[in-house]
Amino acid sequence: MKKIMICAALLGGLALTGCNDSFLEKYPVTSPTEENAFQNYDNFQAFMWPCYEIFSNTTIRTSFAGNGWGNGGGQYTGDADAGYLNYRSPSGFNQFAYQTKGSTASGNGWDFSGVLRRVNIMLSHLDDSGMSDAEKDHWKAVGYFFHSYWYMELIDRFGDVPWVDKVLNESSPEIYEGRKDRKEVADMVLERLKWAEEHIGDFESQDGENTINVDCVRAVISRFALREGTWRKYHGLGDEEKYLNECIRVSELLMTAYPTLYTGTDGQPGAGYGEMWTTDDLGNVPGIILYKSYVSGVNPVQGGCYVEHTSSSDIEMNQNTVDLYLMKNGKPIHNVASNYHGNATMYDVFRDRDPRMYHTIMPPYKVIANGANKPNQNPNASWGYTDNPADREYIDIMGENYSCSNPGIGMKRLPAQNWSASLVPEIPRIGTGGAFVQCRSGYYIWKLYCCWEENFNNGQLNVADKPIFKIEETLLNYAEAKAELGQFTQTEADKSINLLRRRAGVSDMIVSEIDDNFDPERPYYYPAGNNAGIRVPALLWEVRRERIIELMGEGFGFYDIRRWRMAPWFLNRAAKGIWASKSFAQSVGMTLYNESTGLSDGQNGSMTEGYLYLFNDPQAEGKGWDDKYYLYQVPTDEFILNPDLTQNPGWGKGGED
Repeated sequence: MKKIMICAALLGGLALTGCNDSFLEKYPVTSPTEENAFQNYDNFQAFMWPCYEIFSNTTIRTSFAGNGWGNGGGQYTGDADAGYLNYRSPSGFNQFAYQTKGSTASGNGWDFSGVLRRVNIMLSHLDDSGMSDAEKDHWKAVGYFFHSYWYMELIDRFGDVPWVDKVLNESSPEIYEGRKDRKEVADMVLERLKWAEEHIGDFESQDGENTINVDCVRAVISRFALREGTWRKYHGLGDEEKYLNECIRVSELLMTAYPTLYTGTDGQPGAGYGEMWTTDDLGNVPGIILYKSYVSGVNPVQGGCYVEHTSSSDIEMNQNTVDLYLMKNGKPIHNVASNYHGNATMYDVFRDRDPRMYHTIMPPYKVIANGANKPNQNPNASWGYTDNPADREYIDIMGENYSCSNPGIGMKRLPAQNWSASLVPEIPRIGTGGAFVQCRSGYYIWKLYCCWEENFNNGQLNVADKPIFKIEETLLNYAEAKAELGQFTQTEADKSINLLRRRAGVSDMIVSEIDDNFDPERPYYYPAGNNAGIRVPALLWEVRRERIIELMGEGFGFYDIRRWRMAPWFLNRAAKGIWASKSFAQSVGMTLYNESTGLSDGQNGSMTEGYLYLFNDPQAEGKGWDDKYYLYQVPTDEFILNPDLTQNPGWGKGGED
C-alpha cells in the first residue's frame, strides 16, 4: 500500500467558516459549522457557497484572478504558456519553450483537500438531513458538479490521480492508496456528471439566479468530454469515441437551449464578441450560462480594464498568432484568394481581417495631441487627426473617443487613453519603459479594455461581469468533436462555426473549399510518433483555428495544445513582433529577428528590415518543448511522505530530469 501525498492535503482541518462573498450578489450571513450546517436546505446552501470560489482558483487556467490578467496572470497565463500570447518583458520568454519550468516541491495543483473535502463532508450528511428526496438529489448533484470540476483539472495535470470520494481521517485506509489509472478516474467523473445532469433540481427560487443548474452541468460535460476524448486519441489511450459522442450529445442540448448569440450594443464590427468581456451585467445576455458578477460595494470588484489602461499590462500577442486570424472573406492569409494586404505596416496587417482581432489587439492609428486646429467631428475632442487620412482608418472602424473623459462612453474606442484619460497618440507604441499602453511586439492586448468603466489610480474599481460558461465554447466543442469523428459537414458548420463567424462579420466556412491547399502553412505534428511530420487534416485545422481565435485570451490554450499533442508546433518557434525597418527598431531601442540564425540581428547587423526581435528561437538555444510537460510533475515533497509514490514520465522520481 502506498501512502499518497496527503497528510496535510487530505487530512488537514476544514475551515467551515466563511461564505462566498465574491460570486453572487447575496450571501448567507451566518458562519456554518459541521454541527449546525446540515439540517435543512438553507444550511446546505450556505455550506456549499465557498465552492463557487473554484472559479477564482488561480491554478485553473480558465479562472479569474482580479487584477492578474494584464500582469501576466489570470486567464492570459494559459494562452501565454501555449505560445498564443507572450510577456513584453525581455526576460519574459516562455517557460516551456525554453525549458525553464523546473522542479516543484509543493503545490502544482496537487490538492485533494479544499473543494473535494467540503463536498465529501456535505455528501456524508445528506441522508441525515430533513430535506426531501428531491432536495437531497439536488445537493448531491451540485456536490458532484464541484467535485468533478476539480477532478477534471487534476486529470488534465497529472493523468493518474488518487480518487477521494469520502471524508478521510488518519485511520482511513484510502490514504495509503496510490494513483488510479487516468481512464478509470475519468470514467468515474463522467458517471458523476451524468448523474448530476439527470438529478439536479430546478431550485432557482431558493438558490437564486446565476447558480449551478442543469445547463452548467452540461457545459462541464461538453468541456470535459472533448478534453478527455481528444487526449485519449492523441496520446494513444484509446476508447475516445464514447467521450466525443458524449460531448456532441450535451452540446446539442445546450445549442437548442441557447440558440441566440449576443450581438452587442456598440455597433462596431464584432461588437458582441468583444462586449462579452466588457458588459456591466451579463444576466440578460444571450448565450451566457454562468458568469462571475462584480458589483461595487457588494463583492470585491476587479481591475482588468484598469490594468490595460496602464503601464502595468505585461501581455501582448506575437506575429505567429496574428497570422492565424482569417481575412473577413474567411480565407487564411496564405490562401491565394485571401487578398491579404501584407505585413509591411501594421495597418496592412489589420486591413480586412476578422473583426475579432480588433477586439483583442488594439488596432493601429495616429493622432495629434491637443489638436485644436485640426478638423474633428466633435469640437470638444482633446486630439486632432493628422494630415494623413490613412492614420484614422481604424478610428473610423472602432469609433472615436472624442473627449478621453474618465470614464468615457462606449466599449472600445480610439484613440486610447490611460486611467487618468491621458492620450495615447499612436499605436503601435513600442517599448518596455514606463509608458502606458506599450508593448514590444506592437500587438497590445486590450480584451478587457473599455471606455465606460471607472479607472482611477486604483485597480479594484471595475465591475464588468465575466463569463464562466457560455454557448460559444459549446459550439466549438461540438464542432471539434464532430470533426474528430469525421462527421463535420456543411450542416455542422452552419450549426456551429458559422454562427460565430456571422456574429463577427466573417464569411461562412464552406466545407467543400477546405482542401490541402486551403492553408499551405497549416501545422505539422499530427498527431505524434509514427505520424510526426504529417500535416493536421485541413478541415480539422480550420475547426481548431476557429477555437483558438474565438477563445483567445480565455485560458484554454495550454489545455488545447497539450490534448492535441501539438505543443512543439506552437512553442518551438521564435515569438516575433511587427515588421519594421532597422532604423525604426533602433529608434525604439530594439533589433530585428534574423530568421537564418534564430537570434537577434543586433544593432550592427546587416538586415535593413524584418520582424522585431522579441526572443531567440528556442531550438537555436538547444531547447524547445520537452514531452515531459504534457503531464505536470507530482511535487517532490510528496515523496518524503511516500518514497514509493510514482512520478510522471520525464521528471524522475523526485522531480529531477
